[in-house]
Amino acid sequence: MIHPGAPAPKLADAAAGSLPLLACITLSALLMVADHRGDLSPRVRATLSTLVEPVWQVAAMPSTVAHWAATRLHRQGALSEENVALRRELQLRDAQLARLEAVARENARLRDLLGGKAGYRLAVQMAGIVDVDLDPWRQRVRLDLGAADGVAVGQAMIDAGGMLGQVVQVSEHGATALLVTDASHAVPVQVVRTGLRLVAVGTGRPDALRVPNIPRSADVRVGDLLVTSGIGGRFPAGFAVGAIAEVGPDESRLFLEATAAPAARLDRGREVLLVMRGAVDAGVGPPEPSGYRDPAPGEPLRDSLVPAPSVPPPAPAAATSPTPPAQPTAPSDRPGGAT
Repeated sequence: MIHPGAPAPKLADAAAGSLPLLACITLSALLMVADHRGDLSPRVRATLSTLVEPVWQVAAMPSTVAHWAATRLHRQGALSEENVALRRELQLRDAQLARLEAVARENARLRDLLGGKAGYRLAVQMAGIVDVDLDPWRQRVRLDLGAADGVAVGQAMIDAGGMLGQVVQVSEHGATALLVTDASHAVPVQVVRTGLRLVAVGTGRPDALRVPNIPRSADVRVGDLLVTSGIGGRFPAGFAVGAIAEVGPDESRLFLEATAAPAARLDRGREVLLVMRGAVDAGVGPPEPSGYRDPAPGEPLRDSLVPAPSVPPPAPAAATSPTPPAQPTAPSDRPGGAT
């Protein structure tokens, strides 16, 4: 804008002011021609993009770091929750597995217990041990069956290992059993190898029985198996009682005395079998031998475990020709005579 009264601009000054504009127009025209002819702008843009890329990365770094941190924290939280859930599930599975193992052990123990009467044709009933006498001088247990369940004083008690004891006291819904290791208990036994009959007495210790008054001439060795002999009818014959662990002279030096290890599991297990006196279990055990018979009233139970002696059948009579029966004679009419 020209102010009033100002001198008019000179031509040289006007031309000097328009030279930069002309230079820009000329440079623009040259660049457009070069771009059109040689595709200059894409290469320039690529070069500029390469140069500017670090700037873009730096500008985007806060957003990238924030996204990475949020993802990492979310993933860590999810992993932590999943870890806690897996730990809880693992603890639950461990508890279930432990329970299954306990059930498997109990099942195996019951199978062994029921297998303890294999080979004996006896009826038994299972009873559980609910209490153990803590007196070290008394080897007794309390059972959960009583008179209402058919338990009677004198019943033999066995387990999977062998003879365990006998019932000595019965109430309506419970019973007390005396173990074979009680110091006041004795059971007639027999050495399986030689057939020698002896008596095994309790020692008050759960791991030992005493066999006194063995003749010095008797053949008793370490390792010999002792079984019930059945004498007296209280204990069925054939149940394992123990194995000889030690043999030596007694205090009088007149007899031998042996120590036996009990065959029954006296300090383990929670179930026992009570032998039903005078009953035969036809569902368990091998087939009845020829001549097998049930015990007669008043007969010891041991006889029911031993087959009765078979009586050979009578020999057939020799074949003979049949003899005609004698004809009856009529009495004579004359006295003192016969026709």
